[in-house]
Amino acid sequence: MNRQQYTWTGLYSELADKLLPFKDNRHKLIEKLQMVYVGLGMKLPRLDSSSTPADIDPYTVYGLFNKGISEANRKKIIAAIAKAFGIEAELPNDFDGIPVLNNLNATFYAFVGDDRRGEHDIDNLWRVFEAELALAASDTAENRRLFIEAFNATVVQFGLGWKLTMGLYWVRPLTFINLDSRNRWFMGDVSKTGPSIAEIVPKEKDSPIHDGEQYLAICDAIRAELGSDACPYADFPSLSNAAFVESERVNKEKKAAEKAAEQEAEENSLGDAGVETTHYWLYAPGEGAARWDEFYDRGVMALAWSKIGDLSAYETKEDLRQALLVQYSDKTSQKNSAHALWQLVHDVKPGDVIFAKRGMSEIIGRGVVVGDYEYVQGGSDYYPNLRRVRWTHKGSWPRDKKFAQKTLTEVTDYTDFVAEVSSYFEDVVDDDVIDEIGGDEPTPDYPEYDKDQFLSEAYMSEEQYDTLVGVLRSKKNIILQGAPGVGKTFVAKRLAYSMMGVKDPERVMMVQFHQSYSYEDFIEGYRPSAAGFELEKGAFYTFCKKAAEDDENAYFFIIDEINRGNLSKIFGELFMLIENDKRGSKNKLQLLYSRELFYVPSNVYLIGMMNTADRSLAMLDYALRRRFAFFDLKPGFGSDGFVTYRDGLDSVKLNDLLACVVSLNEDIAKDETLGEGFCIGHSYFCGMKAEDVTDAKLSAIVEYELIPMLREYWFDEPGKVREWADALRRSVK
Repeated sequence: MNRQQYTWTGLYSELADKLLPFKDNRHKLIEKLQMVYVGLGMKLPRLDSSSTPADIDPYTVYGLFNKGISEANRKKIIAAIAKAFGIEAELPNDFDGIPVLNNLNATFYAFVGDDRRGEHDIDNLWRVFEAELALAASDTAENRRLFIEAFNATVVQFGLGWKLTMGLYWVRPLTFINLDSRNRWFMGDVSKTGPSIAEIVPKEKDSPIHDGEQYLAICDAIRAELGSDACPYADFPSLSNAAFVESERVNKEKKAAEKAAEQEAEENSLGDAGVETTHYWLYAPGEGAARWDEFYDRGVMALAWSKIGDLSAYETKEDLRQALLVQYSDKTSQKNSAHALWQLVHDVKPGDVIFAKRGMSEIIGRGVVVGDYEYVQGGSDYYPNLRRVRWTHKGSWPRDKKFAQKTLTEVTDYTDFVAEVSSYFEDVVDDDVIDEIGGDEPTPDYPEYDKDQFLSEAYMSEEQYDTLVGVLRSKKNIILQGAPGVGKTFVAKRLAYSMMGVKDPERVMMVQFHQSYSYEDFIEGYRPSAAGFELEKGAFYTFCKKAAEDDENAYFFIIDEINRGNLSKIFGELFMLIENDKRGSKNKLQLLYSRELFYVPSNVYLIGMMNTADRSLAMLDYALRRRFAFFDLKPGFGSDGFVTYRDGLDSVKLNDLLACVVSLNEDIAKDETLGEGFCIGHSYFCGMKAEDVTDAKLSAIVEYELIPMLREYWFDEPGKVREWADALRRSVK
């Protein structure tokens, strides 16, 4: 055993000896624990339905410092308990190999008033505690019998099961093995502990064992293998720690892979992979902005919550929240606090813009993030969690409308709010920083994107791409139409980026039409405000104004589900202005509400998307149809890109399913009531990796995506639906 590890075993064993005399005087034990916490200046955790527990067992006492709290607090509580109980063993320097409880389930019994609590539950826990101490001290047949009886009577109580073995291990870590899910997972792997242990240990998903004789047999079998070539661990703590280290490694890799895959899917869905955009944040520098002057002078934005330590040590937001519940109030969920702290570490990035606020209606400054997350320790009232910020403005800008009360809030998506607040600083720059910032903010370095990259992602031929781009450049307005799954949304933004030559999201905007979308949303309209009604500009108006100020670059306005809106109502007088020969400042019309003379810049391109298989929608207005070109997107199963993708997955069943879908599409195209506009697209099968192509995945696509669509297509021909449903199912069997 490493002398620097497992220093806790001595104290944990001695504490058990000190607790045993309280078996018949538990009220005294509770009083003693309350005094320990009073001395620490801490509140005794809730251990029963009332603030003072009516009874307590020894394992729950161990649970006070073996749960999800900081290491500093664990050591503080253990030191106070050691002093109160007169323990002579050395205080631990580490907690390696110790399993911990969930903070929300940190007792070994149900609370008073809970029907699941038995009359003798806590007596039974003391009984098994006493029996394990006796057996650890003297392994006799009689002591084994007594332990087995006590174990069998106790393990069936509410909430115990495997949890009881955790308590047994805390008390005598060299005698009893912990069989929590982590240890069972680790020991069930032959490569980790050898075949003998893997065979006898229950599997990770197994139900708890209720037989004390079987449990002791497991302890004996594992102990006999310790130190062998197959199981090279010196003792149970060493084995338990190895399980912890390995599971943390595996979990970390798994989470990283899942997060990377999720981010890749999010970015790739609209073609924004690799694009780093500026984010905007609303930030309160201390309660009532009490730290604003200090933070401005130091060039930082900082958050408090010093008791939970370095935030980068927490693997998940939930881990952070649990730490907040323990160290601060558990009367609230702590979700907002955990979210703000997590965002400071993981979401705020250098280049992001920070708006400092006071209260809910005053902006007091602006800055740009220039550093990564830092943890800087200080005094009790110190704000240790920070990022370096180059503050560019300081002052007072009151606002009529209230904003979020939270300490840190991302406001990037609230474009009107960002535009309004940004306007406060257009003509005001702090004299102290004017030389340093040098005027305009640095231009983001967006990744290049060209025709070749487009063709590598979108399953379209080069000839089709050239035609599409030529038509759009000439007409300036185009509608991508096609059946479900042909990649209309996937293609739209990528098409814009390929024509721009760069992934600049500032020059692309996407909206989605629906039955409630109106002229007021698109161009301008009156909206309720505190003073009555205010005229607010819509998405397309704002976009055109931005494009007009940058007339040397192309701008793309993308409309998803264009045929779902009332187009005459939405476009209004813009029916004429969007025509390719009616663009520019010489072709102005007066807007309905503001009476402003408005034009659509010649560098604005409109890309609409329309689902040809949606029978619930009427045909496009002919006046609008004349102003758009229409480009059919068809299933790309035969394109070079899709064939390369398909071959890379190397799945016979997937190939069989795709062949079946191609045949199905031929039947759909020949159907006079359907036609090519109803063919099944390739998108249903995209975005998979080789390990994703499982029987379950393919069956799910067939059962929950393709067959329901066929039922809608041939709602009056159930025989045809059955024919193709059976064919699809056979292809994946």
